[in-house]
Amino acid sequence: MSKDSRLNNNSLSGSIPMSLTNIIALQVLDLSNNRLSGPVPDNGSFSLVNRISFANNLDLCGPVTGKPCPGSPPFVPPATVSSPGLISLCRHALEDRTVLFFDFISGPTAAIAGGVAAGAAFLFAALAVGFAYWQRRKLQEIFFDVPAEEDPEVQLRKLKRFSLKELQVATNNFSKKNILSRCGFGKVYKGRLADGTLVAVKRLEDKWIVSGERQFQTEVEMISMAVHRNLLPLRGFCMTSNERLLVYPYMANGSVASCLRERPPSKPPLDWPTRKRIAIGSAKGLSYLHDHCDLKLIHRDVKAANILLDEEFEAVVGDFGLVKRMDCRDTHVTTAVRGTIGHIAPEYLSTGKSSEKTDVFGYGVMLLELITGQRAFDLARLANDDDVMLLDWVRSLIRENKLDMLVDPDLQNHYIEIEVEQLIQLALLCTQGSPLGRPKMSEVVRMLEDDGLAEKWDEWQKVEAVRHDLELAPLPNINWIVDSTDNLEAFELSGPR
Repeated sequence: MSKDSRLNNNSLSGSIPMSLTNIIALQVLDLSNNRLSGPVPDNGSFSLVNRISFANNLDLCGPVTGKPCPGSPPFVPPATVSSPGLISLCRHALEDRTVLFFDFISGPTAAIAGGVAAGAAFLFAALAVGFAYWQRRKLQEIFFDVPAEEDPEVQLRKLKRFSLKELQVATNNFSKKNILSRCGFGKVYKGRLADGTLVAVKRLEDKWIVSGERQFQTEVEMISMAVHRNLLPLRGFCMTSNERLLVYPYMANGSVASCLRERPPSKPPLDWPTRKRIAIGSAKGLSYLHDHCDLKLIHRDVKAANILLDEEFEAVVGDFGLVKRMDCRDTHVTTAVRGTIGHIAPEYLSTGKSSEKTDVFGYGVMLLELITGQRAFDLARLANDDDVMLLDWVRSLIRENKLDMLVDPDLQNHYIEIEVEQLIQLALLCTQGSPLGRPKMSEVVRMLEDDGLAEKWDEWQKVEAVRHDLELAPLPNINWIVDSTDNLEAFELSGPR
């Protein structure tokens, strides 16, 4: 078993082997949504496991699950005193003072003095216990299932709460020199923690802080539940009265957008095999968000700038600042329109309603960025009388059978033409004007693995041909009306406007 073991949704049955507790390297464990039974170990590598790692296994029992095993004694609730050191210190200090007191007092007044000292000791102890209980209640109200700032990081689906000072030191007081990127929610800084670990710290702008602590806690909890190799994991967070910060692992190779358009001359361009691997990895990450995550999530801002690359150039979907839970009763979630020009699906722009098909549209545009190396929206294309929208520009070149002009010149003809054509076909399927016609991300993954793309493409072309003929057919009895769209092809008519 690896150190990162996600075995959720695998229909596993039987009991959990005790031998797993001896795997010292185990860091992430997810056994949720299976049919496991019996006691859950609470020692060894299982000592830090969160209850959520065993969710939806009805026959599991033990302290971690909150369900007593048959024949075992009832759980003993944890002590409410969270500061035993404080109590111990007060008790020893009071005992020392009592001894000194009796060294100096003797005779008839000793009994009175002893009573006064005992009463004082009891009063101080009661105050200390009350203070510790209040302090624990206060910490629990801040955030649940998160260790205190001075505690070591717990890695099994728990988050570390960083202090603001710790992140200020890591980022050199949020120096401009450490800015990695800017997004709609704030700035992202490169930081180095005290142990030398590199991190990316997203500092939310003031306008996003007014939502309050409760909403921020909910969003952090949602983000932390999305655990997949192609999703950027949340390492921790920081929350004060006027600061909201999220801490992620540092991605050494930046974003796909920076590799395509902002690379230094000394750095080689992304080759074709890497671009295809990025397409597959990002599709798997989005498919997990939509279909396999415990909470169905919509990203709402899928683009090359939000696809990050680790040391091995493996694609990692990042920037969940716009992520929203998918309502199980309605495939569309009404909300304010947020996103990036050129990536926003037409139905989202016109109605303000997003769905998983909104992400599919953004993913299709991202594929075109991978193929062409160009921006989704670029006014510079006007200089050549081209469309400012990348999708429209690609469609116009396809109508003119100029596929060779679509491919990024940085590839220098080092690509497989049939694979480029297939990715273009998939991108066009994903960016259809109607969300009903777009494939799901799970279907996209299968088509990227050579399963069903040809059939889907042929079916779509037949539908487009019929639509094209209908739109060009003259309308009866109103031939005197001059329609400026009569000579436009279906490709342009069916696109977002």
